[in-house]
Amino acid sequence: MTGPITGGCQCGAVRFRVDGALGRASICHCRMCQKAFGAFYGPLVSVRLAELTWTRGERATFQSSNKVRRGFCRDCGTPLTFECSDEVIDLAIGAFDDPSPIKPQVQLATDRALPWVHEIPDVRRIEVGGSQTLSEHHGSIVSYQHPDHDTAEWPPR
Repeated sequence: MTGPITGGCQCGAVRFRVDGALGRASICHCRMCQKAFGAFYGPLVSVRLAELTWTRGERATFQSSNKVRRGFCRDCGTPLTFECSDEVIDLAIGAFDDPSPIKPQVQLATDRALPWVHEIPDVRRIEVGGSQTLSEHHGSIVSYQHPDHDTAEWPPR
């Protein structure tokens, strides 16, 4: 996948554009990634810093270890980056406007994975349209998230 590829945080305060090819997509199971994402693992894809432009706002950073800084939106908290190099940066896959083609190629720190994470495909699934109550609930939601594309009309007035 090559650029331009856009993304940003949930509230739209921080946006980015990648003008080159995406690098290795990964899932990291280390405890720091679990905590940084508030999730079972951290899904990331690398890009060359020279091909990344921050198009709106500035990310805040947290020095999570002696080797890594993590970027996030100060306003909404969306995890955005994993930074440990002067040439390459990893971006959160879920922060891209269309994350669907960014398929992880490797899992890292699998010895730190939560003991049941490999069983997730076996967990019972309920689709939005699978129940009238759930469908009605989701139909009543008005999203205040940034749309998954750049627009001059954001934020809404």
